Amino acid sequence: MRSSRISLAHWIALLLPAALLAGALGSQYLGGLFPCEMCRWQRWPHYAAVVVAGFGFLVARQRIRVPLVVLAGLLIAVSGLIGVFHAGVEYHWWQGITPCSTTFTAHGGDFMEQLMNAPVIRCDVPQWTLFGISLAGFNAILSLGGAAMIFTLLLGGRR
Repeated sequence: MRSSRISLAHWIALLLPAALLAGALGSQYLGGLFPCEMCRWQRWPHYAAVVVAGFGFLVARQRIRVPLVVLAGLLIAVSGLIGVFHAGVEYHWWQGITPCSTTFTAHGGDFMEQLMNAPVIRCDVPQWTLFGISLAGFNAILSLGGAAMIFTLLLGGRR
């Protein structure tokens, strides 16, 4: 029973951040929603969680696998906490530490023209909401909920 709980936690630790990254990248490249600086911050822990959880599938020993799942769960929680902070900035509950970012890319052309014409993406203005919840809010909910599921599954057999 404990082994199946660990396996389920491991799959969640891999698939949840992968799905959230796919959604973020899809909304950026297919939907035209460019990320602000804080949106990008939320992605880095997910990238790391996918790598750590993926590496865990290459390890046969459960003694090594469980700490990797724990680390992936912590990384997912970190992204969720950044999402809470970002959502708070979007809802104007508190001030952000970065006001904006741009979609600047340094691929050919006139460098100064690209820099001057790059659109500014504000961190305190959500680009998209559903039921009043921004993408940062959804990341917070899904990441913290997923991390809670991972740790509940890992600790569920202990009393």
